[in-house]
Amino acid sequence: MTFLAADEGTSDWAARTGWVVGLLLIVVLLYWLMREGWKWRGLLQSDLPGLADAPEQPGEPVLVMAGRYHGSTKAGQWLERIVAHGLGARSRADVTLTDAGLDVRRPGARDFFVPTDALRGARLDKGIAGKVLTEGGLLVITWQLGEQLIDSGFRSHHAAEHTAWVAAINDLTGGPSDAVATQRDGAATPEAVALRGATPATPEAVTSRGATPETPEAVTLRGATPATPEKGT
Repeated sequence: MTFLAADEGTSDWAARTGWVVGLLLIVVLLYWLMREGWKWRGLLQSDLPGLADAPEQPGEPVLVMAGRYHGSTKAGQWLERIVAHGLGARSRADVTLTDAGLDVRRPGARDFFVPTDALRGARLDKGIAGKVLTEGGLLVITWQLGEQLIDSGFRSHHAAEHTAWVAAINDLTGGPSDAVATQRDGAATPEAVALRGATPATPEAVTSRGATPETPEAVTLRGATPATPEKGT
């Protein structure tokens, strides 16, 4: 009986060890796949030019912010992460806006600088690069690197500062970028329809599709009373 109990205990330990080793192998495999995917994305973005160097005399700060950098994506495409030049790494960030541009200092990651003439605008948003926050909880700054428009997401330790940053950058650049004018949520507006290359529906367009615009007589047939101007007294 003693030998049987010992054999059962040995079998249990062998099974547990097998499970642990299997889980470790799965974790290592997933990590390797993520790393290879990151490297492949960086290779695809190798045509992006190098980042600008910060000037020795950037000028007096217009705004200063301490917070976090949540990554960069292609403008208007919040899941198309930019990883070239270290822009894909999330980190703490100390951000300074001057007349010369945007200076981003990142402890433990690569700093970067965006000249004023490369800034395109700023807005409040809720997500970027897979990171989702509350509505308006993210400061997104749009800038240009070569031919590519880029959205970079920041969150201040004091989120109330975001509005001042949006106003200051849009004043500095002349307004938000057209690349971020599209709406991800909500009903389509004539402007949004025009951005997609479509034509807003008009009564003539409705008629051409075979439908008849509703008339007061049609409203009456449905049992409703057509709206008429009130008579003055």
